[in-house]
Amino acid sequence: MKPNPFIEMLGAKVEIWRDGYAEIVLPIVPSLLNTRGILHGGVTAALLDSVCGLAGLFDREEEKRRIGSTLSLTVSYLERGVGTHVVAKGYAQREGRSVFFSRGEVWTDRGVLIATGQGVFGHASVQA
Repeated sequence: MKPNPFIEMLGAKVEIWRDGYAEIVLPIVPSLLNTRGILHGGVTAALLDSVCGLAGLFDREEEKRRIGSTLSLTVSYLERGVGTHVVAKGYAQREGRSVFFSRGEVWTDRGVLIATGQGVFGHASVQA
């Protein structure tokens, strides 16, 4: 998998990536907090964008690499993001010729669901 510089800059790590599912773990550090001392909503949205995209881009053929771009992303913030880390989980739902649909969740290390999201992504396959 080609690294995502933005996600790496945040300090996140892809822990699981398989057909139809991805999981990203992000430590909660002071630089990612908003003025209220909770995980910034933009960070949460970025995690959902990335994990939902990854869930639909897995390809078993190693000589191919699928690339994608976000066409639409909707985020619902449910709870405050507090704790030591969060886990973003992405699930591919449906795929067409040029787009796919995914949904995602962000959970705290305390087991609290803090956000959900759903997105539409464009995709293409290229030679690695």
